[in-house]
Amino acid sequence: MRILGISAYYHDSAAALVDAGSPLAAAQEERFSRKKQDARFPVNAVNYCLSEAGLKLTELDYIVFYDKPLIKFERLLETYLAYAPDGFRSFVAAMPVWLKEKLFLKDLLKKELAALAGCKVDALPPLLFTEHHQSHAASAFFASPFEKAAVLCMDGVGEWATTSVWLGKGNTLEPLWEIDFPHSLGLLYSAFTYFAGFKVNSGEYKLMGLAPYGEPRYKDLILDKLLSLKADGSFRMDMRYFNYANGLTMTNRRFDALFGGPPRRAESPVTQREMDIASSIQAVTEEVVLRLGRSVQQETGADYLCLAGGVALNCVANGRLLREGPFKDIWIQPAAGDAGGALGAALSVWHEYLENPRQVNGSDKMSGSYLGPRFSDQEITAYLDSVNARYVRLDDDKLMPRLAEILDKENVVGWFQGRMEFGPRALGGRSIIGDPRSQAMQSVMNLKIKYRESFRPFAPSVLAERVSDYFGLQGSSPYMLLVAPVHEDIRLPMSAAQQQLFGIEKLNVPRSKIPAITHVDYSARVQTVHPETNPRYYDLIKHFEQRTGCPVVVNTSFNVRGEPIVCTPEDAYRCFMRTEMDYLVLENFLLAKPEQPEWEKNDAWQDEFELD
Repeated sequence: MRILGISAYYHDSAAALVDAGSPLAAAQEERFSRKKQDARFPVNAVNYCLSEAGLKLTELDYIVFYDKPLIKFERLLETYLAYAPDGFRSFVAAMPVWLKEKLFLKDLLKKELAALAGCKVDALPPLLFTEHHQSHAASAFFASPFEKAAVLCMDGVGEWATTSVWLGKGNTLEPLWEIDFPHSLGLLYSAFTYFAGFKVNSGEYKLMGLAPYGEPRYKDLILDKLLSLKADGSFRMDMRYFNYANGLTMTNRRFDALFGGPPRRAESPVTQREMDIASSIQAVTEEVVLRLGRSVQQETGADYLCLAGGVALNCVANGRLLREGPFKDIWIQPAAGDAGGALGAALSVWHEYLENPRQVNGSDKMSGSYLGPRFSDQEITAYLDSVNARYVRLDDDKLMPRLAEILDKENVVGWFQGRMEFGPRALGGRSIIGDPRSQAMQSVMNLKIKYRESFRPFAPSVLAERVSDYFGLQGSSPYMLLVAPVHEDIRLPMSAAQQQLFGIEKLNVPRSKIPAITHVDYSARVQTVHPETNPRYYDLIKHFEQRTGCPVVVNTSFNVRGEPIVCTPEDAYRCFMRTEMDYLVLENFLLAKPEQPEWEKNDAWQDEFELD
């Protein structure tokens, strides 16, 4: 039985196809449209999923949407009424879209699907709807390796819920309790993202990466003025400081007065204030997550925890919850945000609506999150020849040692192979890789390859069996969603003068023998690489280890700032030529930058992608 899940119309549209309870294909629309966080109906992602399965849309058994728009509209109206007459401008801006499209979303979806299938509406498979947090919970638990687990979902807001707790057993999910809008840990974090001058719904990663440069000077102020936090992790927010419930911005003048001035202007210099604010809200977030985790375990008695929702992408909080929390293990859905809701909705239909049993065998169902498209040698050569690219084709027994040598010489390599990742992380399918031992690698990658802020850290990809030799992590972290400390024995001691440095001055002080992936607080966002899910990436790192003794490479997503991760060989070659990458690998094809034909200088990425 084939079930298609869809998320759309808010942000991060996606489609996912489940066959007999197993994810078969999943992708975000942005990867095809090249518009970051594309919210439109995911026509390209749907077409990809159908193509991967060799199906027509009319051959599906069910289609399911990840959200219930009528309940969301109810929340919108009740919120505006509660705050009236404040929020009239926001109300006027929102209503035309709702009255034209979102209120009649069921009809709109059917029209889009019928147009895609080239059929009449009455020929479509049945269309179902799940609740937003139900989709998140299903994406976490039903894809997890656990037979029984507590499930914690935290995001901005679904219909009403912003935090919800569930108990998963077998093929059932029992809702236990929730915290409702406007009290939202996700929106609190996004408010500080906005105040720090970053873009809401994409700049949260920047805030998390900026936090170790500051001190949590405002933590007590946040807990005193903005957030009433209980011992069990439940909370309420003082909405007098926020605009998101009834306005067009996240914060207001009372918030400005509390933190000593207006929000930072985008692209202006980051000051110590922003660093301290980032550190403070990160510390508060970690405290909330830890308290919630402890109370959830006490209530459910569960040994295991599953996480989903946008807050579950806060890998620093996840790492602390794993190390300091009461659970034996935790599992985080790699597509934890709204895109993953498409997958969760489909899994919910299979297990909850259709009551199909669930088989648990000790591993998760995500196939390493490699659920996107892959490309054949014929497709790659057809494109490369069309742009007169220069390349050589090498079998793996020749390619991997050559790449190990290239990386050892501090070259930056675009690595494109296998199926594209589902979710926000590049996991060795669409990655840019480098040598973690290089002191220059972080700044080179940030400023010359990614064209992004210098303070942003990079992640290590490490052979799974060697992770505990380098990091304070005993288990696996295949989805790069856990931050762990770098081992003491590979850290580099700081001089007395270096220990006195503040803020961004800390950036250029090497912290370990693998400085390119060691953050200023001696932490790293770890990806463990497994031969079962990505044998070629594992093989590459193994060859790098054989040559250098180091079983780790730098891994960042294959894109520039503001661009979605590359999907096709054309996307990859274009990004390669626009940046200062040294080599490109497309499956078994190796391309060196100096050998390529000249690229048009006016073909600038800045003109195509909006800065995030």
